[in-house]
Amino acid sequence: MNLLSIHNLSLPIEDPVLKFLLVLIIILAAPLLLNKIKVPHLLGLIIAGAVIGPNGFNVLARDSSIVVTGTTGLLYIMFLAGLEIDLGDFKKNKWKSLGYGGYAFIFPFILGYLGSHYLLNFSVLTAVLFASLFSSQTLITYPLISKLGIAKNRAVNITVGGTMITDVATLLVLAVVVGMVQGDVGTSFWVKLSVSFIVFGLIVLMVFPLIGRWFFKKIDDKISQYIFVLVMIYFAALLAELAGVEAIIGAFFAGLALNRLIPHTSSLMNRVEFVGNAIFIPFFLISVGMLIDFKVFFNSFETLKVASIMLVASIGGKYISSVIARKTFSFTKEEGKLIFGLSSASAAATLATVMVGYNIIISETETGEPIRLLNEHVLNGSILLILISCTISSFISMSSAQKIAEQDNEDTVSGRNHEEENILLALNYETTVERMVNLGIMIKAHSNTEDLFALNVINEDKNESSVKNAEKLLHQAANMAAASDVKMQALKRYDNDVVNGINNVIKEQNITDLIIGLEDEKGFSPSFVYNLYNGYLQNDDVNVLVYHATQPLSTIKKYAVMIPENAHKEAGFFHALLRVWNIGRNSGATVVFYAAENILNILQRILKKANIEAEFIIMEKWKDGEETASQLQEDEALILFMAKRGMHSYIPRMRLIPELLNKSLPDKNYLLIFPYSEYNENNFEKRSVGNHDDFMEIGNIIKKIFK
Repeated sequence: MNLLSIHNLSLPIEDPVLKFLLVLIIILAAPLLLNKIKVPHLLGLIIAGAVIGPNGFNVLARDSSIVVTGTTGLLYIMFLAGLEIDLGDFKKNKWKSLGYGGYAFIFPFILGYLGSHYLLNFSVLTAVLFASLFSSQTLITYPLISKLGIAKNRAVNITVGGTMITDVATLLVLAVVVGMVQGDVGTSFWVKLSVSFIVFGLIVLMVFPLIGRWFFKKIDDKISQYIFVLVMIYFAALLAELAGVEAIIGAFFAGLALNRLIPHTSSLMNRVEFVGNAIFIPFFLISVGMLIDFKVFFNSFETLKVASIMLVASIGGKYISSVIARKTFSFTKEEGKLIFGLSSASAAATLATVMVGYNIIISETETGEPIRLLNEHVLNGSILLILISCTISSFISMSSAQKIAEQDNEDTVSGRNHEEENILLALNYETTVERMVNLGIMIKAHSNTEDLFALNVINEDKNESSVKNAEKLLHQAANMAAASDVKMQALKRYDNDVVNGINNVIKEQNITDLIIGLEDEKGFSPSFVYNLYNGYLQNDDVNVLVYHATQPLSTIKKYAVMIPENAHKEAGFFHALLRVWNIGRNSGATVVFYAAENILNILQRILKKANIEAEFIIMEKWKDGEETASQLQEDEALILFMAKRGMHSYIPRMRLIPELLNKSLPDKNYLLIFPYSEYNENNFEKRSVGNHDDFMEIGNIIKKIFK
């Protein structure tokens, strides 16, 4: 019995196994083949969809399975855009996003209206709806931008914010025009639309974070957490539709709502991006390609005429808006090109608007033929617009994004040979493993994916249960790090003294940061405090971080960072400060600094170079800080900069802090940072600045301040 007798291979293929296999082969082959000839694989997936689709060789039908998976891909793109946006930069640049969104809506709209009303002789309402098609934009190349590591670039940030504005405006125009055609636009219409949209926004942006924070606190299962994210995406999309706007707006809002709850360095973020980029987004691109029908452009001159006007209005309008945005906001040439590349693709909202307009019949001809709000020439022209705009978007985005990424790398590396950071996690308790791994990943430099070490010290009597426990802890740590694409190097050490074992590894591996975890119940025990001050802190060239966690890092809304006077004179202060900055950047939490005025002035200068959501409060007396720490609210955490050996004198109460924390914050997250106290003048910049992109040029600033 052969394959032909088992399966009905008539076209289009209906066997689910063969259908899925064929799509997977396309998803696999497109990047491998097209990357060699410098063609964006996104474009390859769209063309592949056109070839195998109903308007091509009819190998696959664009049935419900393709539509459902493709719709998820579209929602995924918008969700990732909201999830990965830097909310600190977004708030800082909100007026720029609003300005660019206005440019991106107005100029294509004007070109589209003039072309349709005066060249195509469309009625006013039809011309308005037709013109709005070109104001919307689909972030089809956003996954490519994210992959190159420039998703936080200011041009990307502003374009993503502007996309939300243009798409919302386009879909509101659609709702108004449809209402006017159907004759139900009045006071009640505007009230209903406004109220429903406001209610939708409040539910997603205010209630979703509360639900998400509660869920991530209670549920540790990784699969359940990912399914929860999918539920939130579709739930927000449904609420958007109920509010009278498109589902993609709901997905974007869901990304904003969960932005702070899914740290960019977390294993959950890695899963979200992986599944989306591997399955859902490619399905969406293939489903878009299945809409393309090349034959219609050879059958009607009117279709070509309409399509030409659509291309000029859409591509021309986006180009004009990107040029004006570049000049208005002083972007570089490549950033201006990136804005154009990101914004020039039309697919999601454009297609939705066309289909709605096409399905509205406003009257009939004498022969009974329906007269549609948007005719078949517009429908066919939109398909050509999708193909050409996505092609232009892919090439321009890839070219400009690569140049920006290369320039960022040059700026990061030029003029300095960075000393690699080596972070050591001293594991002892199973309950602290995941928390310590998550902290290590959050504080590390983005480019450091290998120089993390996990250590367990085994007593030299080689007790079998101790060896098994060590292997279990190290295996857990390695697996958790691998889920975030980080290689954790597991180390077993035989030594009669745990402190000596850790100190020896610090020397052998040239460790720069040591993380020690505290058990929830014990906190600071007398023996640990003794080992801390008389053991771990004897390493004068290593930052020591003592971590106590009662809830996941992702659920912390605010960090209170207390810095005692003169702490900035420690050799390792800026190296330690970098760790706090990384926590702020990667978690999105608000960081409130309590320090003397002279230290806050330094921090504010740093903030201009490396933006996080930060607040600054002058702390006159250390006792005031202790009172602040004791009054932390739910989902708030404490970070304390401590003094190492030789500097205890400037805050006499420093030695009492472990005891105070045990009493005041037994149920809170807190992190004690002991900056190193010795450094080599020749590597001051390297050790103090590290190799994090956000601290570019900060070493020079530090040198000028303390010269």
